[in-house]
Amino acid sequence: MQLEKNIPIAAALAAATCALLGAPNAKAEESQEPWAIDTAILYYGETDRVSVVEGVLNASKDFGDEHIFNGKLVLDTLTGASASGAVAQPGVQSFTRPSGKGSYEVNGGETPLDDTFQDTRVQVSGQWTQPLWENTRGSSGLNFSKEYDYLSIGANGSIAKDFDRKNRTLSLGLSYQYDSIDPVGGAPVPFSNMLLRSNFDSDDGFDESFADTRQDGSQDKTTIDVLLGLTQTINKRMIMQLNYGLSVSDGYLNDPYKILSLVNEEGLTESLVYENRPDKRTKHNIYWQTKYAMDSSVIDVSYRFSTDDWDINSHTIDSRLRFNLSDTSYIQPHFRYYQQEAAEFYTPFLNSGDSLPTYASSDYRLGEMTAVTLGLKYGQTLSNGHEWGVRLEYYQQSPKNSGFDAPGTLQNEDLYPSVKAVIAQLSYSF
Repeated sequence: MQLEKNIPIAAALAAATCALLGAPNAKAEESQEPWAIDTAILYYGETDRVSVVEGVLNASKDFGDEHIFNGKLVLDTLTGASASGAVAQPGVQSFTRPSGKGSYEVNGGETPLDDTFQDTRVQVSGQWTQPLWENTRGSSGLNFSKEYDYLSIGANGSIAKDFDRKNRTLSLGLSYQYDSIDPVGGAPVPFSNMLLRSNFDSDDGFDESFADTRQDGSQDKTTIDVLLGLTQTINKRMIMQLNYGLSVSDGYLNDPYKILSLVNEEGLTESLVYENRPDKRTKHNIYWQTKYAMDSSVIDVSYRFSTDDWDINSHTIDSRLRFNLSDTSYIQPHFRYYQQEAAEFYTPFLNSGDSLPTYASSDYRLGEMTAVTLGLKYGQTLSNGHEWGVRLEYYQQSPKNSGFDAPGTLQNEDLYPSVKAVIAQLSYSF
């Protein structure tokens, strides 16, 4: 199933272009440095919803004179249930599975969850960085990601130049991503009705009608990201980074598994239809980060503002305080706050008496929300130079009503349920 696809690409591009805060610029003392290996196992589990187990292997090597290779392998397994987008009702609701081969029921008063959310995802990426000329470095990379219904292939390149005795770095990066989406059962025709087998006398009649609600072939989209960065050493204790990012997506931007409820004046669902989003999206973001080193701790604070032509404006504050318990161990509290406005076409439901809009989605990830993350990490360096760490965090996402009046029985239902999750990670580096 489909998660947020741009996170790994954006992270790779940021790492390639602004590898900056605390990253050494001096040449390697030896021509052949050993491989540096970072491994981690992460668990992310939402209450009664999605669970993810992720394994990460990251390897890097300096082959001399700052000719550096970095490779990364990520394996995810995803299971559980995700919100379909339909609203809760006082009675039992029936839904057809995305494949069209089965159905499931949701009890009255419960948020409809599609329990077919399961997949395995493999991600592979490689990055090569080397000096181009004096005080200038270039980097290029490829990435590949595959899951059952989603294929993503991308490339990126960047250039960074040091000034002022390497106390200031300017960088420019560009990435291109191609995604191919082949949803289970086929991509739905926007605003077509979800058909129920109970309304058909035979499976043949259902299968033929179901096929009429599907588009032919796989769908695709492209994403171009541009990142301009500035890193400045303020003094021997403080360093700052400022980035501007531009992202342009074009193509199939729907979530093929999300639906909307068409409700009457009593708030009762009369039918279910598949969502439709614009096929273009342009995003801008400004990112600022500061690290300040004290005698026994390091403060890391960042802020990001993001806006796009879907009218989603967001603010993110992220802070960490690394406190050294000894020469070989530390703890690091973490706090993150996120606030987002709703997309212009977001709606928790549609009124059956109104004409269908051009675009509409009830995906809570496009609605107004706040989210808070609280966590703590403990890390230790062993006598052989290896490092290990453990991280535990709590995450809560709280969707908000951005001004919709609920008719009839919907006033008694929770249309904006919160999402709570636990995150645990164990890491080892050598």
